[in-house]
Amino acid sequence: MKIAVSGKGGVGKTTLTAALAKILADDGSKVIAIDADPDTNLAAALGIKDADKIIPLVELKELIKERTGSTSEEFGKFFKLNPTVNDLPEKYSISHDGMKLMTLGTIKRGGSGCACPEGVMLKALLNHLILQRDEVVIVDMEAGIEHLGRASIRAVTALIVVVEPGKRSIQTAFQVKKLAADLGIKTVYAVGNKVMNDTHREFIKKELKEIPLLGTISYNKRLIDADLQGKAAYSDNEQLLSEVKEIIAKLKECIK
Repeated sequence: MKIAVSGKGGVGKTTLTAALAKILADDGSKVIAIDADPDTNLAAALGIKDADKIIPLVELKELIKERTGSTSEEFGKFFKLNPTVNDLPEKYSISHDGMKLMTLGTIKRGGSGCACPEGVMLKALLNHLILQRDEVVIVDMEAGIEHLGRASIRAVTALIVVVEPGKRSIQTAFQVKKLAADLGIKTVYAVGNKVMNDTHREFIKKELKEIPLLGTISYNKRLIDADLQGKAAYSDNEQLLSEVKEIIAKLKECIK
């Protein structure tokens, strides 16, 4: 499976990505988790020590210049549109808890979909990971999905939009769905997070309308404790793992 996880900031995309990666790796799949979110918190959610010292790939200026011939700081200079990236997953991934992690980051400025050297490198690497690798690939993304190329978009098994009980979160889900439809992704699903009661659950189901709901994740104090202690989000958290296992089962049923 090739899964992209999107949604409004703070809804729990990274928590879901970490739990998905852990469960699928424990089930025997080769898993590579990709952090393509501006906040790059996936390493911390996986419980990797010194996660804050990991430099996202898009910030490695020398590597960008080596592969593309330029950086965005060299305005007006020609650069390669098809940089070599097939060796990067081995060189720049971290093995942890039965899976691999790559921290790509994203371009933290307006026009992040532009054809700058960093953007071209990011898109080429995501295309390679989704189209040519044989692992399960799970990408933690921001609400936009412009860094996925058209070929890789069509190869995505599922785009999961994480929502929480609230109008703004649901609105973002519909914006992501529209963007996905414009780009050719038809397999868009939702996961509800921070659900405290049946009222929250019913609100999410009602507001999502035609977006299929794979399941919900309960509001969970253990997630806060794990973050404070620098542990993996799923550490000592059977409730989270159980709920995400149900979400995976539903996803597999939907994509048969």
